[in-house]
Amino acid sequence: MSKTALITGVTGQDGTYLARRLLALGYRVYGMVRRASLPNTARIDSLLARAQTGEIPFTLLSGDMTDSGGLHRILEIAEPDEVYNLAAQSHVRVSFDTPEYTADVDGLGPLRILDAIRTLGLTEKTRFYQASTSELFGKVCQTPQSETTPFHPRSPYASAKLFAYWTVINYREAYGMFASNGILFNHESPLRGETFITRKITRAAAQIKLGLIEKVAVGNLDAYRDWGHAADYVEGMRLILNAEKADDFVLATGETHSVRELTETAFRLAGFDLVWKGTGSDEKGIDRVGGKVLVEIDPTFFRPTEVDLLCGDATKARERLGWEPKHSFRDIVEEMFQADLAALS
Repeated sequence: MSKTALITGVTGQDGTYLARRLLALGYRVYGMVRRASLPNTARIDSLLARAQTGEIPFTLLSGDMTDSGGLHRILEIAEPDEVYNLAAQSHVRVSFDTPEYTADVDGLGPLRILDAIRTLGLTEKTRFYQASTSELFGKVCQTPQSETTPFHPRSPYASAKLFAYWTVINYREAYGMFASNGILFNHESPLRGETFITRKITRAAAQIKLGLIEKVAVGNLDAYRDWGHAADYVEGMRLILNAEKADDFVLATGETHSVRELTETAFRLAGFDLVWKGTGSDEKGIDRVGGKVLVEIDPTFFRPTEVDLLCGDATKARERLGWEPKHSFRDIVEEMFQADLAALS
């Protein structure tokens, strides 16, 4: 018999890739979306079109992570075998401006779902996946970071996610629930939101190449991240929920690249050779051939507390789940740039 999955945050990057993957495997998929006055389903419109013709069993349900009653109702309707909680206020910089909202959605939201599973008597049936984050490590004390590395969150986003992380473990230990955390390092794709630094840079490189804008403003060029591909990471999520027992897993590539390197790679694909001049907030990325300033620093994009270096150790996932990332850093940047170039052209 096919399984039923509920995906919160189904309209996001990860939700879209995960829905595609589960549907391809024969799952019935319910996706939770927030009600809005304007359509916000662009990423999943192709799935909705196929669902309308009866080609795939894909259903949207309106709900919100801040509404306990609504979440309870959705779980009653779906009675899922698997819940993938991907909904979040997921922009780290924005969390400093909206800390209370971030805590409510990212911290208390998972608690509301877990307790609804418990009170509905779905503890034996439903497995729960929590989208945790490498931002938990924050001010890192060791590199690479694994499941045993101490946490030191450096943002309201990371603090809220830390509350959710321990809530998952508490419900697993207290009620015997199959509840697992995926501590995912940065993962990108052409579906990444345009306000995130990776997509912002690849899109800007395409826009500058096409003459649509002259330059782009960014924040900290010297932050290092472990970047993978979202398609690889949602497969890891599925493997985590289909493991023999509930547990917590790091998913990462084990490689780090700076925002500076990301910028250079994207602009090189656009035909520009960046050279850097100046220091601090006055640093600029200049096209070696044309001499034009293409990249500037805007201090408003700096975080009050920065996370300087993230690099994951996914040994546990590799050995216990057989999970391996398939995409290289350059492949990811090129795919994103080419997709942006095609869309803008």
